[in-house]
Amino acid sequence: MSTHDLYVNGPQEPLWQVPATGAARFSWEYADGRERLLALYQKGKDKQWDGAKRIDWSLEVDPYDPLGTPDEAMTLYGTPHWARMTERDKGELRLHYTSWQFSQFLHGEQGAMVCAARIVESVPDLDAKFYSATQTMDEARHAEIYGRFLHDKLGMLYPVNDNLKALLGDTLRDSRWDMPYLGMQVLIEGLALAAFGMIRDTTDKPLPKQILAYVMQDEARHVAFGRMALRDYYKQLSDAELKEREEFVIEGCYLMRDRLRGVEVLENFGIPKKEAEELTEQSEFLHLFRKLLFSRIVPCVKDIGLWGERLQKAYLDMGVFDLGDSNLDLLMAQDEEIAEQLDAERFAAEEAARVAEVAGAIEEGAIEEGAAP
Repeated sequence: MSTHDLYVNGPQEPLWQVPATGAARFSWEYADGRERLLALYQKGKDKQWDGAKRIDWSLEVDPYDPLGTPDEAMTLYGTPHWARMTERDKGELRLHYTSWQFSQFLHGEQGAMVCAARIVESVPDLDAKFYSATQTMDEARHAEIYGRFLHDKLGMLYPVNDNLKALLGDTLRDSRWDMPYLGMQVLIEGLALAAFGMIRDTTDKPLPKQILAYVMQDEARHVAFGRMALRDYYKQLSDAELKEREEFVIEGCYLMRDRLRGVEVLENFGIPKKEAEELTEQSEFLHLFRKLLFSRIVPCVKDIGLWGERLQKAYLDMGVFDLGDSNLDLLMAQDEEIAEQLDAERFAAEEAARVAEVAGAIEEGAIEEGAAP
């Protein structure tokens, strides 16, 4: 079935074209490189995996409760709208919210793939080109996986959110080679990591947990790459150049914060846009969710050297300033460990099942042999 047949509301344009600017840069130095980046490139090669094989796609998903979302986490919970809803209506609402959320993940991963390819083209250093090439493959795999989940398990998609689309467009239109790093590696990837992690750590459904854990294992490397490259480069920039980047970060953070409301879902349930916006702003769960979403971005922005007065004031306004002291390295290490642990548990269970199957076959054979005349 065509993807366009599964969209709740069809995209305004089937093909979105962003005019490319900037230069393609070649480096003729092949024997040199930063050890940290080359080590990350080696890790990127070692950690490649096949989404069709590593993920157990035979696991069933209840489309009316894909993530095991509690009632209290639903935006309409406690409102007159919720009181009028049947259990079937509530299941439909869960389906739509999960579809909206994972659709934005899918669109973001396609954007990340395009940005990673742009970095390969525009970054001047070969070590960074090497790593970005592995990331482009990672992002293609992520888009494949989220697309399969939406097509095969949910049967529903939402178009790209306007604010996410705006940030992607701004990131890709800028001719400066560091902007795809800043827009994608730091802002979009950082926010996605936090969103993935919140769902990964709260869902009791095995298939989405697998998908998110394995994707996050890759994304932890991507954010580390952006930090390394930008930290080195931003030390060389003037105050005016740093201020321009900070303005981009401020605008991008407000865009990303405002895209997280899922107003489109409520509109599809007949709630007027203005009321839908008011309901989402009143949601205590959304306020907590928003703050957690910046847990990866704020310390990363501070780490790469963007921490001017106006940026700090913006983070105070958003209520996330205190996240600047979060231990980003610890969070990334945990992402790696959770994926490895999930693999170990799955393979141990599969091995135990195989051993039990063999033991059962041997026992059956012994019984049949004893019963033979």
